[in-house]
This record gives sequence, C-alpha cells and structure tokens, in this order.
Amino acid sequence: MLEIRNVSKTYSKGKIKAVDNISLEVRKGEIFGFLGPNGAGKTTTIKMIAGILPIDQGTITINGFDIEKNPVEAKLSMGYVPDTHDIYERLTGIEYLNFIADVYDVSAHDRKERIDKYLEMFEMKEAAGQPIKSYSHGMKQKIILTGALLHNPPLWILDEPLTGLDPRASHLLKQEMHEHCAKGNTVFFSTHILEVAEKLCDRIGIINKGRIIAVGTMDELRKSNDASLESIFLELTEEGSGRDE
Repeated sequence: MLEIRNVSKTYSKGKIKAVDNISLEVRKGEIFGFLGPNGAGKTTTIKMIAGILPIDQGTITINGFDIEKNPVEAKLSMGYVPDTHDIYERLTGIEYLNFIADVYDVSAHDRKERIDKYLEMFEMKEAAGQPIKSYSHGMKQKIILTGALLHNPPLWILDEPLTGLDPRASHLLKQEMHEHCAKGNTVFFSTHILEVAEKLCDRIGIINKGRIIAVGTMDELRKSNDASLESIFLELTEEGSGRDE
C-alpha cells in the first residue's frame, strides 16, 4: 500500500539532513505506527508521503502510484491529517466538508452519508453550521479528520491524529482505524502517546536523527523480553542506533 524507497530530504542547501536514506513498506490491512523524538524526521517524512514536500532522493509509492510521477492518483488514494490546523477558518464546518467532497468528487449520496456519520460520531452536528474560526482546538481536529476521511481513501496518513480529541472521540477514532484496516485498507500514523501505539499498531517503525532504527511488531521489537514500547523507544533513541528488522 505504501512503499518508501531510499528517501532522503535535506534543508539549508544540504547542510541539514532531515531524512537520511530511509526505506519502509507498509502493508494492506495494517495499522503502522511511526514514532520518533521531536526533530527526528517524522513530519518531514509524512509531508513527503502526502506530496507537500519534494523528495530529494528516492521514491514513494502509494497504492501503486508514484507520488511525484502520478501525484493526483496517489493523493486520491490517501486521506491526510496534518499535525497543524491549517484550515479555511472563514468557512463553516459544513461548507468546508462540502468543499473537500467537491475536490474529491464524492457523490451527493456518499457525502451526505459520510458527513452525517462522522459529525454524529464526533458530536459536531450542532457546530457544523458555525464558522471554523469559532471552533476549539479539538473541534478543528474533528472537522479536519472528517474532511480527510470523506472520500473513503484506502490509505489514511495521520500525523498526531489524537491531539486535542476528548476521550470519547479518541476511542471512536481508534475503532474506525481498526475497522478501516479490517476491510483491507491501511493506516499510517505518528503519535507521541506510546501506550496507544503499543496497543493499537500491528507494526511500528522508529525514526531517530533522520534514520530508521527499528521496524517490527511488538514481539519483534522486544526480542526476548517483555519490555514496554516506552522502554524500547527510550533505549533506542538514547543510543542513537538500533536494529533493523
């Protein structure tokens, strides 16, 4: 579903290597957690996957489409939730959702069904007619999530999706992630909440200083002990080097 091959990204005219020759394969039907300390290269990687940042070296393929050679097809295959709330705040919630549905050519029947579903799920029906600029942090997160999932993409790219969500909305989103993958689809998400990643993810990748230092299931990352994801993460990122699975 998602293939990252030998991808690198530098800033400051090549002086800062944010992502250093990373490769990952994320499979159909799995929830893949992408973890790392602040500044490790997580969001840079995600923005390259989403086609927001150009790739300096390597390739990224989504659902069989190269993000640089076939950007429209690749982007139609994904729903992207950024780690910031860059959104059209002068629109109402429902205007924003209809705009996104138009962009992705979602039919009138499907958009109504999906908008109703997510507004109900996130308890946003009453707020949908209000300007987005009046929304709280959590409400903006809910409307962005709804917009990203409206066209029912096979791949969800979620950068810190639980940030700002209340416990009920967080629980329901995690249920949606499971149900999405149970249908043969894929979720790729980053989070700083290691307990959530440990319980939710089928596999986990850890990036540090721009390089992938570990990839695997919890059992593979643990090796022969019962270490928590938190202890594994701290050990690997403190050392700055690790194990490739």
